[in-house]
Amino acid sequence: MGVATGTAVHQPQPRLDADGLKREVGLLGLMWASEGSIIGSGWLFGSLVALTYAGPSALLGWVIASGIVILLALVHAELGGIFPVTGGTSRFPHYAFGSLAGGTFGWFAYIQAATVAPIEVLTTIQYFSTVSWANSWYKSPAHGATKGTLSGDGIAAAAVLMFVFVVINLVGIRWLVHANTTITSWKVVIPVLVIVTLLATHFHGGNFTAGGGFFLPGGFSASAKGIMVALPGAGIVFALLGFEQAVQLGGESARPQRDLPRAVIGSILIGATIYILLQFAFIAALNPATIANFHTWANFAKDRALEAGPFYTIAKVAALGWLAWILRVDAVVSPGGTGLIYLTSASRLSFGLSKNGYVPKQFESTTARTRIPVFGVIVTAVIGMLFLLPFSSWASLVDIVTGASVLMYAGAPLALGALRKSKPELTRSYRLPAAGIIAPLSFVLANFIVFWSGWNTVSLLMAVLLVGYILMALSSALHLNDHTPKLDWGAAVWIFPYLIGMTLISYFGSFGTGGLFGVGGVFKNVLVGGHGDLPLWWDLLTLGIFSLAIYLLAVHSRLPVEKVDEYVKDVFPPSLPVH
Repeated sequence: MGVATGTAVHQPQPRLDADGLKREVGLLGLMWASEGSIIGSGWLFGSLVALTYAGPSALLGWVIASGIVILLALVHAELGGIFPVTGGTSRFPHYAFGSLAGGTFGWFAYIQAATVAPIEVLTTIQYFSTVSWANSWYKSPAHGATKGTLSGDGIAAAAVLMFVFVVINLVGIRWLVHANTTITSWKVVIPVLVIVTLLATHFHGGNFTAGGGFFLPGGFSASAKGIMVALPGAGIVFALLGFEQAVQLGGESARPQRDLPRAVIGSILIGATIYILLQFAFIAALNPATIANFHTWANFAKDRALEAGPFYTIAKVAALGWLAWILRVDAVVSPGGTGLIYLTSASRLSFGLSKNGYVPKQFESTTARTRIPVFGVIVTAVIGMLFLLPFSSWASLVDIVTGASVLMYAGAPLALGALRKSKPELTRSYRLPAAGIIAPLSFVLANFIVFWSGWNTVSLLMAVLLVGYILMALSSALHLNDHTPKLDWGAAVWIFPYLIGMTLISYFGSFGTGGLFGVGGVFKNVLVGGHGDLPLWWDLLTLGIFSLAIYLLAVHSRLPVEKVDEYVKDVFPPSLPVH
């Protein structure tokens, strides 16, 4: 970790009131905002779903995913320290590459944040379907399927929970952060309690080689592919995401240069440790007789009780009634806290998109007393509800959220590489060591995760991006924002080759076989991809080379220094020398 030094003349300081929001969030509030997002529904379902994809070798998946996410977190730590602005993740590519790149990655950032609240709501409803009075909220998977759906009553309950999130957000950021600090403290304590209790009372070491062995049958490639698919498909990466919440609240941080890097790095290290130990405890606590009855790990997904509440069911079978009761309470607290903070951050992302001129200026509207972007909060909640209709289970929505999240994160390494060259003199409270290696490596690894999510998810995300382009074009054409930027085509010549290349490699790869968008219906036989024309390992080599080429092209075509100065003038006032 390096701290930049120098005088104000050579090290311009950012303007901390650039966004007009109240700056009253300290280090604990920032760290716990990230930790509250990391410890959410992922711990309640991730261990079971990962086990069905990769068997006990899912442990390796958590370790690999933790390494990838830590690299991305370190990139965000430097950028967040430079630009302590609200909705930071959506604005970093804008500062480095201009409006077209900024709008693209900003839209992915907004979509991922808007879809996390509904997936957390789904978690609460799914867990509570184990209660007799709420049994009708969630329908078991149909014959031959592995993913259940919400019933009409379940959708109504989801709407009520989303309404509660909106009300709490409108109270104000100080109350929200104080509430989230308390909620997150609970959310960290309960998984640790589960780990200690299960390992102390129900440890079956033989489980790690039962049910087909530690690795999946079929050799190295089959086992490796199981782990790859598990990273996005089982929610492993999704569970670890959320460190950027401190960055999204950068415009409301009291001491952003000091606190943002510490909050980002600290939260991901705590979260990764908890998740790896949870997976270990989950496998060890399973009843060996249950494993023998299922024959293969994949069959665990078909068990109604385990699918509805994995850790709850284990605790109940193990005669740990008190722990089962706590887990049922936690099924409200953990997902509720995460959904709450993501609805908050999504409204700040739309705030950032509006500040950059991409969406209508109404998204910047805040209340006079609390400075809360009310319009953004309400619109985000509505979009979240819309995602519940076609994706009404945790397992069906997690791929989409993961793909959008990682595409959002992919913009940060590109921005870091570009800004290291165009603005080396800006104050960096944290300077990433070996950025010339870590930045391109993290970009390649982010693209791997998107690719592993499969053709179904990639094609749907590209369709969602097209919708975003249309909405942003309408905002410009109808003059709904008085500072709509001109498109910086020159600095974003790599955007469309990048998106098209990712789509083609996914189509010819061997992950996520299915039709266009992966939603069935009239599209189930349209552009069926993921059928393996590009074999395993060759596809990763192709994608790795392609990603490095895009990284180099993006950094080379970055905005000129004077254009960067124009875009960052709200953060670094022109009265200070910026170059």
